[in-house]
Amino acid sequence: MASREIVQMSLAFAGPPRIAYGMGGGFPSDIAFVRRSPAPNSRATPWTQYDGYWEMHDEWGNTWRRLENVTKGEVWKGALEESWDLLESYEFPQTDAVELYEGTAARCRELHEKGLFVLGSIGWPFTIARYLRRMEIFLADVAAEPERVSDLLWQITRHLEKEIHRYADAGVDGIMTAEDWGTQDRLLVSPACFRRLFKPCFQALCAAAHSRGLSVWLHSCGHVSEVLEDWCEAGIDVCQFDQPELHGIDWLSEHFGGRMHFWCPVDIQRTLPTRDPERIARAAEEYVQKLGAFGGGFIAGYYGSNEALGLDPEYQAIASRAFMRAGDPAPRRG
Repeated sequence: MASREIVQMSLAFAGPPRIAYGMGGGFPSDIAFVRRSPAPNSRATPWTQYDGYWEMHDEWGNTWRRLENVTKGEVWKGALEESWDLLESYEFPQTDAVELYEGTAARCRELHEKGLFVLGSIGWPFTIARYLRRMEIFLADVAAEPERVSDLLWQITRHLEKEIHRYADAGVDGIMTAEDWGTQDRLLVSPACFRRLFKPCFQALCAAAHSRGLSVWLHSCGHVSEVLEDWCEAGIDVCQFDQPELHGIDWLSEHFGGRMHFWCPVDIQRTLPTRDPERIARAAEEYVQKLGAFGGGFIAGYYGSNEALGLDPEYQAIASRAFMRAGDPAPRRG
């Protein structure tokens, strides 16, 4: 059975012959990604080294800085941070043109011919808005100027809805986005605030994707347990968590088994850093057994930077081999 079919069966909780793989580091993945071409009015510039720091601009015109040439960095100055009045004349990236997705469609066909499940990479309202206003300013805006925040979020949402339909026209199977919503012990906003300002945008975007037969995949770091039910209700199909144990594997299984999928490596803060092969392997097996026990529900992951974790790749290799053993019930030969 092709990778694409395995992922589709898993998402439908239809009992694929093995768990879906979304690994790296030389281990298999059933999933591939595509992007659109840059907007014709993109403000993006490459990373440039200055005296003691690096700087670049993204497509939206935000200025990013970092202290060395490894980490992603963070927005140093948002395109709209100086005044809300700038929004009146601000020009969004022009991402609706059909020609921006021609290469995407061609690449999608190539990947489908290889049997892979294809995700289109897309932004999401909270992330885009917090970059435009800069994180600390935007969080203050959420409390002090919710009407302005709501207006910006809905402008971004309508913009992204058009991208979703273009991706669907290009032939992708789903969309993948990333929004870090939590610290290690709490949300960045209150659950009530999330439900009031942000959940309606989640619902609108998920509805647009589902109307075209696309699944919705969301990466988020941190503690988001308080709104995970809201994400499920809004239509998020897959949560990509690098710290699943922050929520509790039993809790995720009990509350969301058969309703959502979780795409995870072995927990990058609680378990992988122990460097204990037996503990790492047990954790991998537990994820498969408890999260993937519903005819689907779990996708084996691989954290993208062993260097950032300060770990030899062998520890993730232990996890990956355990995922494959536990997630494939077919008898092995040899």
